[in-house]
Amino acid sequence: MQTVIPQLRMTHAERSLAFYAALGFVVDWEHRFDTGMPLFAQLTRDGQTLFLTAHAGDCAPGGAVYFKVCDVDACARAFAAAGVPIVQPPWDTDWGTREMVLVDPDHNRLRFAQHPD
Repeated sequence: MQTVIPQLRMTHAERSLAFYAALGFVVDWEHRFDTGMPLFAQLTRDGQTLFLTAHAGDCAPGGAVYFKVCDVDACARAFAAAGVPIVQPPWDTDWGTREMVLVDPDHNRLRFAQHPD
């Protein structure tokens, strides 16, 4: 069970939702206080949930999230096939993980990591 949900800032909801959809995230729900108000959304991919917010006061662009995945190379292939640019392709770290890095349209860094356990 996930006990912490990261929250990332988005500045253009349609662009951000399309990017995360290409990564395999599904929108669980969306909320706006009224028509024309900023969007707040919950997205989930393989049991990992995050919040995206267009509310300027919630957080700033340029955040970071670390996702543990079973097979980082499979993720890289799927993301590349969906046209998602991979900033740093999978590599083996000195601390025993295999990781890759993506950057979303709002400069939030997404690190996907495969652990030996």
